[in-house]
Amino acid sequence: MSAELIRKETDGTLSFGDYTLETKSKASDFEFNGDLYKVKTFWEVTKLEKNGMFVYESVPGTAVEHFEATENTVSFQVRAAEDTQITLELEPEKEYKIFIDDTNVGKMKTNLGGKLVLSVEFKDAEPAAVRVVKC
Repeated sequence: MSAELIRKETDGTLSFGDYTLETKSKASDFEFNGDLYKVKTFWEVTKLEKNGMFVYESVPGTAVEHFEATENTVSFQVRAAEDTQITLELEPEKEYKIFIDDTNVGKMKTNLGGKLVLSVEFKDAEPAAVRVVKC
């Protein structure tokens, strides 16, 4: 990932985070499609907020590329130094299919707060493609 903590890609998606940083870094008030985003990131955790609301968190930290959230799907590529746990804010009490590298890893239901927690294992430091689709 470049030195930028958050950026807009040419395909209209968002990229953010840097798991290689030793100390916490943040970028605030990044405008993207009429919304304001804030990212906090370093080796231990990466968080993304949209208009002050939780969107994404990973432990340990990650670098996320081509993040796109539509009404029914959230998709992105993620890199990290080690396996990571990712929390996404989605619709409360809905069921979602989880795909990692185009493999259906099962269905999960969000809690009352709309949080969905998934784990991503990395092979040979290659990025993993994550897609979460509302059933």
